[in-house]
Amino acid sequence: MYKILSKKPLNGSVTQMEIEAPLVAKKARAGQFIILRVDADGERIPLTVAGCDAERGAVKIIFQIVGATTAALDRKNAGEHICDFVGPLGVATHTDGIKKVCVVGGGVGCAIAMPIAQEFKRLGAHVTSVIGFRSKDIVILESEFAACSDKLAVMTDDGTYGQKGNVTQPLKEWLDGGEQFDTVIAIGPLVMMKYVVATVKPFGIPVTVSMNPIMIDGTGMCGGCRLTLVRDGKRVTKFACVDGPDFDGYEVDFDEAIARGKMYCDFERAAHEKACNLYKTAGGDR
Repeated sequence: MYKILSKKPLNGSVTQMEIEAPLVAKKARAGQFIILRVDADGERIPLTVAGCDAERGAVKIIFQIVGATTAALDRKNAGEHICDFVGPLGVATHTDGIKKVCVVGGGVGCAIAMPIAQEFKRLGAHVTSVIGFRSKDIVILESEFAACSDKLAVMTDDGTYGQKGNVTQPLKEWLDGGEQFDTVIAIGPLVMMKYVVATVKPFGIPVTVSMNPIMIDGTGMCGGCRLTLVRDGKRVTKFACVDGPDFDGYEVDFDEAIARGKMYCDFERAAHEKACNLYKTAGGDR
């Protein structure tokens, strides 16, 4: 069992927790993830490591309440326990030799982008960050990005906070103005990452995207997290849990990934509603 050390809501649907997991805290690096189960009968879900405190043995996770399992996790409070917390899994983000980086985060994807930006800053790189949200009420982690970024743009679709527009706008303005980056790292909704890649491609700058498809076992055996890459005209299958989650954005078949990501939306929505109704019937509250 793994103890919840702290719990903090970041907005109405996103929660931050610290989990007591000393071995994970000692080994995890930026870009890696864990797989947890809330209870013995629950499903396995992957969550990115949003930060570690090796001295305290604490691992930070940030999750959006979108399905039955994340709703069950959110009902847990500090001092309570979850069943499983396995990791670190996946390949850490490549940082060697990168002196100037642009990190682009969208929505809850900022929880993944933040520790990567922090790691680059720790290593002495010049960090430019762009974070985007639908509106002011769901902005998260702005102060954390401000602390680790030499330059930061905050975007909202409706203009209620920061600049109005999407994350590709300042990125294109900087590139058109002659800004140079060793690499661009994009993390967020698949459509957002697809358009970040399209924006950067004319400038020939490498783009890394973080792919988070459905995962089950986290070891590459189930095949649930498979992705199609296109290399030299050939289609290659990779698995996000062991080969990623970072991939060359120019190689990812985003259209296929988007289609696969929608396969279980109705099922997950129904499971979420069922779990919430059962919890309300039992007299629980958030």
